[in-house]
Amino acid sequence: MAFAGKGIYQAGIEKDISAERLEMHFLKDGNNYVVKPGIRKMVIFAQHDLVKNPPYCNMHFISCRNLLIYMTPFLQKKIFSMLLFGLKRDGYLFLGSSENPVPIIKNLEMVNKKWKIYKNIETKRTVSFDAFSFPELLDSKRSLSTISLADTSKNAVNSLADAINTSLANDLDYLAICVNEKNEVVKSYGDTKKYLLPLHFNSQLTELLPKSLAVAFNTLSTSALKTNERTALDGIKIKRDGVVVQVNLSVNPLAIKKEEKLLIVTFTEDKLSSPANQEGLLFDEKIQQDQYTVNLEEELKELKDKLLSTVEQLDASNENMQSYNEELLSANEEMQSTNEEMQSVNEELDTINADYQLKNKELLEINDDLNNYFRSNLNGQLFINNDLQLMKFSPGAVKLINLLDSDIGRPISNISTNIKFETIIKDIQEVLVKGHVITKEIETNNGKWYQIMTMPYVHQADNKNSGAIITFNDITEIKKTQLELDQKNKSLLRINADLDNFILAASHDLLGPLGNIETSISVMNTITSAEPELLDFINIINSSIKKFRLLITDIAAIAKVESDMVAMESVDIDDIIDNVEWSLEENIQKSGAKIVRDIKVKQIVFSKKNLRSIVYNLISNAIKFKRDEPLVIKIRTVKDGKNTILAVEDNGQGIPKKSLDKIFEMYGRLRQDIEGSGIGLYLAKKIINAAGGNIIVESEPGKGSKFIVHFIAEMDYPVVAASLN
Repeated sequence: MAFAGKGIYQAGIEKDISAERLEMHFLKDGNNYVVKPGIRKMVIFAQHDLVKNPPYCNMHFISCRNLLIYMTPFLQKKIFSMLLFGLKRDGYLFLGSSENPVPIIKNLEMVNKKWKIYKNIETKRTVSFDAFSFPELLDSKRSLSTISLADTSKNAVNSLADAINTSLANDLDYLAICVNEKNEVVKSYGDTKKYLLPLHFNSQLTELLPKSLAVAFNTLSTSALKTNERTALDGIKIKRDGVVVQVNLSVNPLAIKKEEKLLIVTFTEDKLSSPANQEGLLFDEKIQQDQYTVNLEEELKELKDKLLSTVEQLDASNENMQSYNEELLSANEEMQSTNEEMQSVNEELDTINADYQLKNKELLEINDDLNNYFRSNLNGQLFINNDLQLMKFSPGAVKLINLLDSDIGRPISNISTNIKFETIIKDIQEVLVKGHVITKEIETNNGKWYQIMTMPYVHQADNKNSGAIITFNDITEIKKTQLELDQKNKSLLRINADLDNFILAASHDLLGPLGNIETSISVMNTITSAEPELLDFINIINSSIKKFRLLITDIAAIAKVESDMVAMESVDIDDIIDNVEWSLEENIQKSGAKIVRDIKVKQIVFSKKNLRSIVYNLISNAIKFKRDEPLVIKIRTVKDGKNTILAVEDNGQGIPKKSLDKIFEMYGRLRQDIEGSGIGLYLAKKIINAAGGNIIVESEPGKGSKFIVHFIAEMDYPVVAASLN
């Protein structure tokens, strides 16, 4: 679609479009109207010289209204040809009410006569030669005689000089005639009836003179033009009113500043017959006829030369026209090729335009998402550029900083705030220079707390910082909860300390009487008794005393796990396994167990005595729950990223799936017939969890169990774990 002159909408605004229709296409801006963005994006505006530039091709619609009326018909014809060339078949041409496409009307179909809408019915576009300028032909010089004659006649009608000359000519009885080099009469003074023939509509002096005068004038004018000097003949006989009279004739060149040569021809009647009184040569008709013949031959030769030159020029013009014809055909082919290329470019532009429209739609959606995010974000945000000027802010920041839309572009230091934050400028400058994130907790004037995070604004394209983002997070409730938790933690620490003291005191107090009971029982054991029942009771008492002591020891151990914390260290796992094998040497030999090591990681960062307790507990349990077949215990360590994994696997009895979680509970014994208190795995899990690690078990009844311990990597701060004796 192309528009020339006034656009449709502009013309409609001035005349035809109503207010309701205006609102469909325009937005009101004060006293003016602005085209809606949706319509504006569909239009491409470009400057185009309708006379010089080639027309656009394959246009569905061309509007050219009230423009051609200001141009000449020749230029209108050329522009109509270009418009027809640019219009696609079945495309529409929209003209003004005073414009008629007469030069191309045979290629158009009238659609609406009132609104001057036409439809292109041309099957194939062709280039009209009216759209081009032809080279100038080699013509002969343009004569100025007519213009000079007209100008001279027009300006001399009422001239005073003409009146004087005419009066003198009548008084002195002579006739003066001014002619140009083509013998055309320019001006005359005197009575022409005496010497000229009464011929109308003829300005050639040679045809107006009698034969003898014509012959004499021809020879004299030829001589005067060649020599640029005055020539004259006397005694030329002519018949006038039946009487033979003699006439004196003189031809004198006029010295005027013009490209055209002029001659003044003077006719006087020879009333004196004496040859002594005659100024010029006597007229000899034979001599003059011969000279006239010679002049005619020279003119004929000159005309032949001019004709030959004209023929040569015409041949050259024909060759030029032939060459220009070929150039036009070549240009036409190039234009056709260019037209196809432009059509291809048009299709590419349509594709690019569609991509841009899709991009614009995505940008609008992203912009809407950002605006809705800002509206829904309760936390305030400020966007600052490298010059510490405010670029954008979210609605949530208004209650913390006194902001208006007019503050955008102002330095942040000139805007007052409601927060106690004196280092805001310094923090922004540090973020802009170093590019890291600064987090601070600030209290407002009304007692609220905010976490202020200052981070760099990074361009994704070049990964460079171009500003800073300041985010205000309301942490008032978190602060209150933190204070309450601190108070509760202090209270719990006091309670834990009291419980630890109570457990230690109770254990100590219980172990004293328990020692006395054990001493008394040991004395009773030395007394022989014949009563079997008494021996049974003594055995029961011995077993109960042992279990009671073990229970008190376990309670003390649990208390120690809660309170006794030791620092991490690098432990050699092989040394730990060697120590455990030495401690369980008797049990290993009795069970016939075989311990297989696959140590990929020799050093584990953990509490040494706690790691020994874990390994001791896992190997001891594997021996306790062995099957009848030979027991094999596999111990393996591997690296898992920065963490370390310890796995202890056996081929013992295995654990039912429903009981996997129970084994890590306090006193979570699965079988009562096997010695133990059920507290070992509970303590092992508690130690590992206290160090930030984890222990899991994989087991299948009748095939064995696999305990997997995950040790976390060493952190930047000291890691502690509970101690187990």
